[in-house]
Amino acid sequence: MGWSFPIGRILGSELRVHLTFLLLLLWIGVSAYVEAGAGAAAVNTVFVVLLFACVVAHEYGHALMARRYGIKTPDITLLPIGGLARLDRMPEKPAQEIAVALAGPAVNLVIWAFLTLVLGAGAPDLMLDGPEQMPTGLLDQLATVNLYLLLFNLLPAFPMDGGRVLRAALSAAMGRTRGTLAAARVGQAFALAFGLAGLVVGNPFLILIAAFVFFAASGENNEVALSDMARNRQVGDAMISKFQTLGPDDPLSKASEAIIRTTQHEFPVVDHAGRPVGFLSRQAVFAAVAQGQDATVGDLMDRDVAKVSPRAPLKEAITAIAASPFGAVLVTDAHGQLLGYVSRENLAEMMLVAAH
Repeated sequence: MGWSFPIGRILGSELRVHLTFLLLLLWIGVSAYVEAGAGAAAVNTVFVVLLFACVVAHEYGHALMARRYGIKTPDITLLPIGGLARLDRMPEKPAQEIAVALAGPAVNLVIWAFLTLVLGAGAPDLMLDGPEQMPTGLLDQLATVNLYLLLFNLLPAFPMDGGRVLRAALSAAMGRTRGTLAAARVGQAFALAFGLAGLVVGNPFLILIAAFVFFAASGENNEVALSDMARNRQVGDAMISKFQTLGPDDPLSKASEAIIRTTQHEFPVVDHAGRPVGFLSRQAVFAAVAQGQDATVGDLMDRDVAKVSPRAPLKEAITAIAASPFGAVLVTDAHGQLLGYVSRENLAEMMLVAAH
């Protein structure tokens, strides 16, 4: 994820921190310092760090359960609204998805039980009227927040944990594609409710959560629909076969002319033998023109490009496109000759056609 950086590796997954999380810490510390001095700033900062340690534990609950089903978790990122465990694939069996989804809240339940039953934290009041009603003791606060994390994540607002349980149950009854669509609509309805509540009470954090849930639900629904469309299709079925290429020695002016004459967002770059050596994006050309660079296509192109066979499963191209910085992969024959390419845009167009 952009704007994030690694801080270590735990249990096989890279732990990353998003820049906005550090800005949140800074904002909390400064606000507490202005209101009540250095002591309050330190206490508030320590509480947020401990809170997000619980969030990290929650995400590792998902990751470790997913590992039982052979699913890897490349990284976990800390965000201001919580954590994000990036699984290399989602479990497709409903029972497995339910287990992975519930593993995170189960960690919060264990933390809450340990804080209350072992360390003696006070029982939280679930009818808090606002932040000023929170307990004052650090352990009491952590117990309260973990119970709230448990209950909040169990809401059936896809793609939150409870929403994934709902999607799994619906998928068992109506299939994964239709089940995901139904769960996504429920999630978006919750998001609208969160947003409205945030506007009424003036809570920007609730509005932020609403935006995340709404767009994440839409994104996951599109991802599942794309996967369903790709089933039993080959790369050649989605390949762009009419396009303009450029050579690595072509000047920037030729690339600029190609942008004007075509509707392509990216241009395959081929050598004299017709073998692809890279991709040139419109963004790279625009940036070079804006800076007044006297560059060639070879200076600006991206050489780290995935190549797939036209007979490969279309899912292989989709996976490669998801990892591509510019959203496209090259299609080559057995001799390495360029046949075409597949982009994120023409996959979206193919989905629209397949839907009708």
